[in-house]
Amino acid sequence: MAKPSQSVAAPVHPTVEALIRHRLGEALGGLRGSLEAAAPMLVFVIAWSITKDRTISLGSAAALTVLLALARLVQRQTLQFVLGSVIATGLAAFFALRSGEAEDAFLPGILTSCAYLVGTVLSVILRWPVIGIMVGFADQAAVAAGDPFRWRRNAAAVKVCSRLTLVLIAVYAIRVGIMGPLYLADNVAGLTVTKVVLGWPLWAGAVAIMGAMLLKGHTPIDPDDDLVQPVDVARD
Repeated sequence: MAKPSQSVAAPVHPTVEALIRHRLGEALGGLRGSLEAAAPMLVFVIAWSITKDRTISLGSAAALTVLLALARLVQRQTLQFVLGSVIATGLAAFFALRSGEAEDAFLPGILTSCAYLVGTVLSVILRWPVIGIMVGFADQAAVAAGDPFRWRRNAAAVKVCSRLTLVLIAVYAIRVGIMGPLYLADNVAGLTVTKVVLGWPLWAGAVAIMGAMLLKGHTPIDPDDDLVQPVDVARD
């Protein structure tokens, strides 16, 4: 007697936008991650501007980094954003200590934003949008199976991720457009304020816009689509 065919279960996320929204939520660090990445560098800049003392400036940033790392370890959470702050603070300190000018601590961030701006623009042109790559690597099962780019086999997902990446392009363009002139004007106070304002607040605004775009879209996903299929499919 033949076995009855099993019906295909409806996907947990019935639309492309719902799936991408879920994966982006897993990939982003939120407010805490943003603060952890930026706070030690800002502490270094403020201490260096006031004291011009290498030991005090680096020690203040290092102490805050250790506290942030301990908090993560106690909660058994990832150190990803704390470790990112170590790199950012190290680069800032290198430039500032080398020139003796506090504003040079912001130069790595400005140059990084320039690089990200170029990279995100190219990613959209080449149809490898950055948001899509983030979504792909948030798909842990696909990453474990060595297939983090399966989202590219869904044309609608590529299109949606390209539109979302345009928001990122705007973020980097705003940062470069505002902080670049402040750096050229040696405006340390302005750079310090905008580093904060164009950090989490701007990022939060960008995420809100992306969220609105994803809530507005309703591109259905076929239950048989590779994007929502289990990576390791059982075979008879």
